[in-house]
Amino acid sequence: MKTTLVRQPVFGAAPARLSIHSLRYRRVAAAWLTLSVLAAAAALSLPARAQAVTGAVEAPTDTGPLAQATPLAPAMVAPSLPTVPEPAAAQDPEVKNTQLMLYTSAHRLSAGLGDWQEVGVRGSRAIGAHVWQGEFATMRRFGESGNFIGLGDTYEFNPDWFGSLSVGAGDGASYLPRARVDGFINRKLLTDRNLIATLGAGYYSAPDGHNDRSASLGATYYFSEPWIVQGEVRFNNSRPGSVNTRQQFVAVTWGRDQQTQVTARHAWGTEGYQSIGAGASLVNFKSKQTSLNVRHWLGADWGISGGVEQYSNPYYNRKGATLALFWELP
Repeated sequence: MKTTLVRQPVFGAAPARLSIHSLRYRRVAAAWLTLSVLAAAAALSLPARAQAVTGAVEAPTDTGPLAQATPLAPAMVAPSLPTVPEPAAAQDPEVKNTQLMLYTSAHRLSAGLGDWQEVGVRGSRAIGAHVWQGEFATMRRFGESGNFIGLGDTYEFNPDWFGSLSVGAGDGASYLPRARVDGFINRKLLTDRNLIATLGAGYYSAPDGHNDRSASLGATYYFSEPWIVQGEVRFNNSRPGSVNTRQQFVAVTWGRDQQTQVTARHAWGTEGYQSIGAGASLVNFKSKQTSLNVRHWLGADWGISGGVEQYSNPYYNRKGATLALFWELP
């Protein structure tokens, strides 16, 4: 394992590597164009309303926006179950097609890197075979304030296939993306369609000039209620330096929709680049993260959720908590 601390001037020539005249870049662009046609929409890589293939289920995914490109970088995503739109349900006036969530989080970091604070809002709306989503968050990390916005959609092609493609951007804060795109194609398997296989790809451009390209493979298995198990492995290439890394996570959800759901998640692996403010980044290092999230309904259409998480790498440790209110509306 190679661990290096580099300063932002190292990235000065990085944007030239993104030239459209680069053969490798053209191949990546062509792959994304193909995926865009398949997905036919944009979907943010953030928690969304998840429908189990055998019944409604929603994972308590209440951490902050995807500030970094890998699933091991702050803020870590809690497990986000594959979103399965239900076209017929959108025509039923009794179905809750709109979701809204307000959340706040706070984290304490070691090594004198400063505490984190974050406030955000997320929403989704099911319309036919689509689930449209959006998010806005404002935060302070590594002594720097930033804002993140994302929009998206998940689309069901037929009873066996559904896909999504994400777009999002920060306002220039070093730890937020200048631009990021994440896409996924999902296939339901087995007689009861209770196994979902997922293939994903992503692109992340950072304000300091580095960029990431990733590919992921995952699966989600819906047991008879109340258990759901999910896992994913992601391969990432960061530039400059062509740093190749791999991350993975496993997650288990227990509970039932409209009652209480508990999700435990553990992620581990290596990261390529991670901005830590003050013009510095960490490069090619190991890290791990563990989280526990609880979602509880207090009424027919609203409730609270909260979670705790711990993240560590060779340079610092991070511990934090998230608290949220959510509503489900017609």
